[in-house]
Amino acid sequence: MRRLPLRRTVFAALAFSSAACARPSATASTPAATPASGAVRVQDVRTALFDLAADSMQGRRTGTEGGMRAAVYLSGRLRAMGVEPAGDMGYYQVVPIEVDSADPAGRRLRLTTMDALARLPAGRARQAYNVVARIPGSDPALASEAVIVGAHYDHLGIGRAENGDSIYNGADDDASGTVAVLEIARALRARPARRTVILFFATGEEVGMLGTRWYLQHPVVPIEQTAAGLFVEMIGRPDSLAGGPGRGWLTGFDRSTVGASLAAAGVPLVPDPRPAQNFFERSDNTPFARVGVPAHVISSFNLHTDYHHAGDEAGRIDYPHVAALTQAAITAVRTLADGPRPQWNPGGRPAAPR
Repeated sequence: MRRLPLRRTVFAALAFSSAACARPSATASTPAATPASGAVRVQDVRTALFDLAADSMQGRRTGTEGGMRAAVYLSGRLRAMGVEPAGDMGYYQVVPIEVDSADPAGRRLRLTTMDALARLPAGRARQAYNVVARIPGSDPALASEAVIVGAHYDHLGIGRAENGDSIYNGADDDASGTVAVLEIARALRARPARRTVILFFATGEEVGMLGTRWYLQHPVVPIEQTAAGLFVEMIGRPDSLAGGPGRGWLTGFDRSTVGASLAAAGVPLVPDPRPAQNFFERSDNTPFARVGVPAHVISSFNLHTDYHHAGDEAGRIDYPHVAALTQAAITAVRTLADGPRPQWNPGGRPAAPR
């Protein structure tokens, strides 16, 4: 979740993408078979979350080797499930990034274009990768519409050491949501919904939602045909204000018909219990909402003090809670992808971008 107020050429990055598309990730664990019941298994989410939040991923910072490694891992998991790729290069959607010339540490990033990227000097050109896949809808009358289901897989990378640890692993923020979307992919691959579902693993959320902003300029399904967006962020620990383990909250619950639809379907989500934190406008749902897509976030962030610190480690995750809330998220996605097209409630849509 975004906090409030290597030299690589384009060709080298694309070569990396092509090679990664051609083979499964060497670091990816073999996904367990889906149980006959379709239930999310604790051991599956635990294995994947430990993989994504491992020190070898180097904190998954946007435009770094660790970020690329995580993208390869995700593509390998999707490929093993048999989910259809929907990026520019297989599962990868290349995001061109420019490093701010006034930032000697190279941590302030902004979007650029592919043409401009090729002309940048060595220290200022980077590429990052959204990972994008598609599960076609089963209903010919609705398959041209899509529900986008996402999580950001990037985090803060390597930074100032805390208690001797300089890798900011981002287990809760947002390996937890990323793993949930992998499980959603597995469930919908086994039994597709009526609408098409776009699985969107975004890069660059922590540095200005760069991956989402790029996707909106280059959507897999036109924005006017994108019926809804549901993002999963920070579900690694229970929140007592949401009802405890296995329950979560939804940002902007009453802004659109999504909240009422999920409640009617029995999804264990309550309205965001901390509206003063303005979480609705602090994650990858926000750019989608601003262009008119009813888009919300499922979370159970309880304001724990490991947020954006090196202590956000896989060993501190409540895995039965993640599995239960992921199961709820699968029901939520099916509700949106099978039911009436969500609409904004009066006054609920945020202002369009300037």
